Amino acid sequence: MPTKIEKDAVSGRDTTGHEWDGIKELNTPLPRWWLYTFYATIVFALVWVVLYPALPIRGATGLTGWTARGAIVGEMAERANQQAPMLDALRAATPQQILADANLRGFALAGGRMAFANNCAGCHGAGGQGAPGGFPSLADDDWVWGGKLEEIRHTIRHGIRNTEDEAARATMMPRFLADGLLKPAQVNDVAEHVLSLSGRAADQAAAARGAAVFAENCASCHGEAGRGNREMGAPDLGDQVWLYGGDKAAVVHSIAYSRAGVMPSWNTRLDPAVVNMLTVYVHALGGGEAE
Repeated sequence: MPTKIEKDAVSGRDTTGHEWDGIKELNTPLPRWWLYTFYATIVFALVWVVLYPALPIRGATGLTGWTARGAIVGEMAERANQQAPMLDALRAATPQQILADANLRGFALAGGRMAFANNCAGCHGAGGQGAPGGFPSLADDDWVWGGKLEEIRHTIRHGIRNTEDEAARATMMPRFLADGLLKPAQVNDVAEHVLSLSGRAADQAAAARGAAVFAENCASCHGEAGRGNREMGAPDLGDQVWLYGGDKAAVVHSIAYSRAGVMPSWNTRLDPAVVNMLTVYVHALGGGEAE
């Protein structure tokens, strides 16, 4: 590869002196404006490194002392100051008063949506639709513990069957087979009776036998007609809305071994204003009941 610099006969420009298989390269300098821009970016980068954090070292490394974390802390403090009057009003108000005030209601619904996404959606779904395995839908009109504002707030504040809050909803269903209260045949008959409450029994004779067992062991909580009892957390068994599944196997398992879903207490985890916002938001998902 010869390196002889010469004039190109066509363009009149010097070549670089490089040649590959008879092909020569013209020596065409970069435009001055491009070079000046490139040099300016280098100068800008050096100035930035001196003034602002740019080195992989924890904390501020620039002369200004500015950090993104510090800026966010300041912004969050400013936002908290702006929201403080509204949050104070939400803490002092009842859910009913919040719904009656257009400004409080709008703020509560917006804040409740964010709080729900951050704290509740992992179990109940982004839209409150619930999930298999004991996570109830909050968007229908079927409530185990009640769907009025105060009932919803109590459930959010204290949770269900947890060991951290004495006010948690805590009724338990017996394990009828595991604790020897019923025999396997009786569990099967009760399951058929339960399915018959929604017109789905496959064995009418077993359902008839199960009715007597149900009356003796289950009616005290679920009611003689199986319509449930909210004060005891006993669900309605005839509405075809099932928390753990409504097929025969799931019903048998519930009777034999019980279910003991747990919801944490949010009373100490969330600000009372946030609890009120969540109450209003959950109530507005579609299944909230009128006072």
